Amino acid sequence: MSQIKTLHFKVKPESYSWLNQAAVEVNQVWNYCNEVSMKALEPGTERPNGKWLSGFDLCKLTAGMTEYLPHINSNTINQVCNEYGLKRKQTKKRSLKWRHSFGPRKNLGWVPIKSASFSVRNGRIKFCGKIFRIYETERLLSYGKYRAGTFSQNSLGEWFLNISVEIPACEIKPTGHAVGIDLGLKTIATVSDGSKLEASNFYRRIESKIAMAQRRGHKKQSKRLHLKAKNQRADALHKFSRKVVDENDLIVIGDVSSSKLAKTRMAKSVHDAGWFMLKTMLQYKGNYAGRRVEIVNEAYTTRACSSCGCLTGPSGLRQLAVRVWTCSECGTEHDRDINSAKNILALRYERPLAGTRAIP
Repeated sequence: MSQIKTLHFKVKPESYSWLNQAAVEVNQVWNYCNEVSMKALEPGTERPNGKWLSGFDLCKLTAGMTEYLPHINSNTINQVCNEYGLKRKQTKKRSLKWRHSFGPRKNLGWVPIKSASFSVRNGRIKFCGKIFRIYETERLLSYGKYRAGTFSQNSLGEWFLNISVEIPACEIKPTGHAVGIDLGLKTIATVSDGSKLEASNFYRRIESKIAMAQRRGHKKQSKRLHLKAKNQRADALHKFSRKVVDENDLIVIGDVSSSKLAKTRMAKSVHDAGWFMLKTMLQYKGNYAGRRVEIVNEAYTTRACSSCGCLTGPSGLRQLAVRVWTCSECGTEHDRDINSAKNILALRYERPLAGTRAIP
């Protein structure tokens, strides 16, 4: 059984100009879909309550638009229409945000690719009659069948090719181990076996440099520093998630909400920790390796003793500084984060005790 994997390649700068123009045309199609969809919902004599246009309806309305958009073809236009229809249906909104091609509110470039208009020959990529060259061509050629993908742009104006490929299922020998993971700020992730991913403060360490660059008006330098922190964070999370997936058959994660905590005064630290990114990595890597990754409600996991199950641990905001505590019932000394990770693992088995155990 094959699986789908998305590969990420950097495009060589010689094609940036063409991709910038193609991105402008993609934005024009998106904004047209947005405008037409809003007008279709206006009440009229034939449609008293208006009509909710689907991606299929938008594809019919944009037929023949390639005459005015020389850089993209009909397949790309249809991809934009379908993507707009899908996003609008998911959000259940009358309209989505406009895509800006110029000015301070400019959106990062995006050009969708359909497999029918994409080909790889002699190490070169052909799309819409244009030849592209990428770095790491050998890695792309090592895969056989290519599927849909996108060209995407980062904040520095660099373009990347994201292409989906089919790969054979990966068979990893079972280990018989299961772990729980507690997510936090001082320690990004604590595993029930005692291992930890310490917070490296990727953004906090260079926050002063970013502020100085912004005050001097060096926007590009500021963006480079932001990108550096992002890459360092992703690298650390990739290494940690890979180690956890390789060593365990079952991975249980607490359901701490980064989106809710990002609205508090801890927002910078929450974004710097990258909880959502770590959860996503564990899920797709676990799925590819045949591991089970589950998310459970972590309520009371910090207070409960992993040995006897009594709620004797520290509680409340003022007690967050207490990292080690002793259970008043059974006398067991706990590391706060490791104890929480053990309780998270125990919730998977719906048991009050959270000792390390093999998968049944």
